[in-house]
Amino acid sequence: MALVLCLIGLLLAGSASAASSLTGSWRDVREGDTPAKLLAEYHDGELQRFDPNLLFRLPKGPLGTWVVLNPGTSPAKEQQVLSIYPPPLGMVTLYDQNGHNVSLTMDDFGQGPHGHGRLAFVLGRDVPIAAPLLLKFEPSARIAAPVSFRLQDWNHYLGDDAHWLVFASSSLAVMLAMALMALCFGLILRDLTFVWYAAYLVCYAAIQGIQTGFVYHPMGMDWLAGLSITVGSAAVALSVAFASLFMTRFCELQRFAPLLRMPVLSLAVGMVAVVLMRCSQIPSLEGIGQLLVNPLLTLGAALLLLASVIAAVRGSRHAWFFLAGWTPLLVLTAMTSAQVNGALPALPWLNDAGLAAGAFEAIVLSFGLADRALLIRRDRDQVRVLADRDSLTQLLNRRAWHEAAIVAMSDLGGRPQALLFLDLDHFKKLNDKRGHAAGDEALAAVAEALRQELRPGDLLGRYGGEEFVALIDGANAEEALLVATRMCRRVHRLEIPVDGDQLALTVSIGVAIRRATDSIDSLVARADQAMYDAKMAGRNRACLQRRPEEPNVPRRMAG
Repeated sequence: MALVLCLIGLLLAGSASAASSLTGSWRDVREGDTPAKLLAEYHDGELQRFDPNLLFRLPKGPLGTWVVLNPGTSPAKEQQVLSIYPPPLGMVTLYDQNGHNVSLTMDDFGQGPHGHGRLAFVLGRDVPIAAPLLLKFEPSARIAAPVSFRLQDWNHYLGDDAHWLVFASSSLAVMLAMALMALCFGLILRDLTFVWYAAYLVCYAAIQGIQTGFVYHPMGMDWLAGLSITVGSAAVALSVAFASLFMTRFCELQRFAPLLRMPVLSLAVGMVAVVLMRCSQIPSLEGIGQLLVNPLLTLGAALLLLASVIAAVRGSRHAWFFLAGWTPLLVLTAMTSAQVNGALPALPWLNDAGLAAGAFEAIVLSFGLADRALLIRRDRDQVRVLADRDSLTQLLNRRAWHEAAIVAMSDLGGRPQALLFLDLDHFKKLNDKRGHAAGDEALAAVAEALRQELRPGDLLGRYGGEEFVALIDGANAEEALLVATRMCRRVHRLEIPVDGDQLALTVSIGVAIRRATDSIDSLVARADQAMYDAKMAGRNRACLQRRPEEPNVPRRMAG
């Protein structure tokens, strides 16, 4: 958020530089007009007046509009720059007192200095300071946006230009960086929500880049010259389509606003259809596409706002993130639309505020996506835990224990390793006499008792039925037998009755020490055999694996 505040500060600082006060007049272009004729009419007071220091929407004449600006008297001796902000889409021609003219467009790539975020005419030093400036605005196919005029000396103009470049570059960099981050997360998590968000940000950055002229100067994308209307309209429509797809998944409309899910998805399809019609090069389809753009934009903005509000009220956590990022942009869009119709003439910075609003939205929604990624990871971890844990004893199940044991055996570092194979004595009789519910309680109690005899780093798992396994790192034969003996005693002290008071549940344990040639399966097999030896020796005890040369007589330790 601090970055956004810095951007707003740059925007306001750039609009505070000193400029000469101008007065202005205008009239429509007529057949047979000449610069001399217009200046004569101006001096005779026949033109309509307006304040060029405020935003003014020039009437859209069929042949264009003449504008005369009068700087009055000024003590400045430096070279002057006349700038038009925001930059109009059509061509503007400046006529000077010497009969020369200079024509500029936002996508002009000719020689000489170019304004950034505005059209800028550098006045020659031989132009009289107080002489009227005559401009001709050519007609444009787009709705004419209001413009303001500023006359500054060269140094102040360069200061404003530098502020704007830093502001616009930072804003667009934030948006594109957030889009790249979202795309990476989308590929890693395989979640289309992040991809739709990245696509939306790229489209919105393209809209701002075209409207402000940033893609032409300083980026120098000359291949876009003459395509601003087509590319800009396509970017606007696609941004709404991607925003619809994004918020459908991000705000979980299927769960929190199911009745609005299909209308929002239909909006996305409709905007894509508009793009195809605008790019079809078929005049009738292009006209229909142009006719549908603004109504769909208005309807879409209201629909997305309504859907996100309903989802947020019904419990969608991420809908609040969407509202926090989307609402300022909607408010700014509404203010800009009002400005086009003549309101708020003293707020020219609203045009560039879209850049700051885009950066703000990108940051807020990126926080929301980060929160979503954390929730996805948490859910996946929970699913993994459920998949790895035995639901009754909360120990590792056979598959998970086997995988963990393989990893543990691959990183020994020369330390010994022991495997304990445990089997409960008389467990089948307990189930038969007291029922399976008592058997489940006994398994849970035994699991907890075994866990208390091991260190946190030792691997304990339920192998199946009444069988358990434990892999103990750094234990030799003597230490492993001591651990196994403690386990036998702890289970016996639980005093879980099997058949009345005559028989209590106990455990038989086989101990195997890992050899260099052992795999996890061979180690388990030898521990299992040692456990069988403990059973044969009377149960409730631990036996160490037999040496290869020993007969089938168990080594045992009384439990």
